[in-house]
Amino acid sequence: MPVYTYRCESCGLQFDHTQKFSDPPLTECPECGEPVRKVYQPVGIVFKGSGFYATDHRSPSGNGKSRSDNKSTDKGASDSSSSSESKD
Repeated sequence: MPVYTYRCESCGLQFDHTQKFSDPPLTECPECGEPVRKVYQPVGIVFKGSGFYATDHRSPSGNGKSRSDNKSTDKGASDSSSSSESKD
């Protein structure tokens, strides 16, 4: 069940309350009985997988080659060197 944060408009009391999605929102402060409002707070999100800076470390230019491009380039260089050696 989600935890919602409420703040009293009168006394400034801020408190958390666990509610079901189907429950109606609270309307009264438990301390003074005055109206309360929901407080919306930022949610912490962690993106996982390839394509995010935390895991891929973006290249300075922003146009860096992917790892698969580097492997195919290295393979092509080794093929050309081996073919030139076999001709001699």
